[in-house]
Amino acid sequence: MASTSVLTEDFENLLNSELDISRLKNKSLVITGATGLIGSLLVRFLLYANRKRKLNLTVYALVRNEAKAHNLYGSLLNDESLQLVVHDLKTAAAVNIEDRVDFIIHAAAVTASKVMVQDPVGTFEVALKGTKKMLELARQKKARMVYISSMEIYGQPKNTTNTTEEDLGFIDLTNPRSCYPEGKRACECLCTGYSAQYQVEVVSARLAQTFGAGVLPSENRVFAQFARSALKHEDLILHTQGLSEGNYVYTADAVKAILMLLYLGQPGQAYNVANEHSHLTIKAMAELVAQVLSEGQSQVVIDVPQNSASLGYAPDVKMKLNSKKLQCLGWKPTVALPEAYLKLAQWFEEIKA
Repeated sequence: MASTSVLTEDFENLLNSELDISRLKNKSLVITGATGLIGSLLVRFLLYANRKRKLNLTVYALVRNEAKAHNLYGSLLNDESLQLVVHDLKTAAAVNIEDRVDFIIHAAAVTASKVMVQDPVGTFEVALKGTKKMLELARQKKARMVYISSMEIYGQPKNTTNTTEEDLGFIDLTNPRSCYPEGKRACECLCTGYSAQYQVEVVSARLAQTFGAGVLPSENRVFAQFARSALKHEDLILHTQGLSEGNYVYTADAVKAILMLLYLGQPGQAYNVANEHSHLTIKAMAELVAQVLSEGQSQVVIDVPQNSASLGYAPDVKMKLNSKKLQCLGWKPTVALPEAYLKLAQWFEEIKA
């Protein structure tokens, strides 16, 4: 899937932002999860930046499913700067890249809630095994690394109105879905260990819910469901009461944060990646989407199924992420929720999702 107009606009804005893309000149990067949302956006942007700014980059895109990668990237696979690495992080085999590696972005993870509750052991296992493999590669190559973590690491946070990186809260270990946030915690702990014991320069990026131009056609998380329904002027169906508070960041803003952390993040530290102005309950977000994308023709309907526990919905969380630590590095989010949904709608139109 080549870059289309809304992505091209986003990529140009990134090149003209506070991101110093010249720091990646003549560098090689490994990106895991390259057929996922974050990984694929990073790959696409880096190839675009390489062409526009003549950076002489080499991008190693690590994927588990080669056919999916071919379907996703299409003609971009002909780019000599892109090297596809087929590897299953669940296996015991090490990731083998013979050439120099300067940077690693580890974005591979299970992200579907239904899979988390159906295969909690596998979800936890791939998180820990995969992260250890990439940390070993970073150690071997003396590469800087960003681990893509999640706001779910906070569980039920201690500080709900100004959640900083120190405000870890309660996670219910009797809930099978806790394999995801607890797996993220374990992986961050492993990153801290590699930083302290082996001096691996690794930082963790705790991403808020990330969406916008670039989401995959198969995306079925709640933001995509809301957008598709509103564009068809259909009702927006909530399968919870919608009381959980959402923290969001636009796709291009997340890409900018991750790349800045590659060269500015302090090893062993974690950073919240969130637009502090993009914060509201799930129900309020549904109402915003109905207004912005359906001109008020869609209604918000709450329909909680009897088997809701088996569907893997995260527990209700009251939390407002603080991103000051990241902003102190110079990062600024640029796209608020209404514009994010308008860009998402444009993207859906371009890819006919």
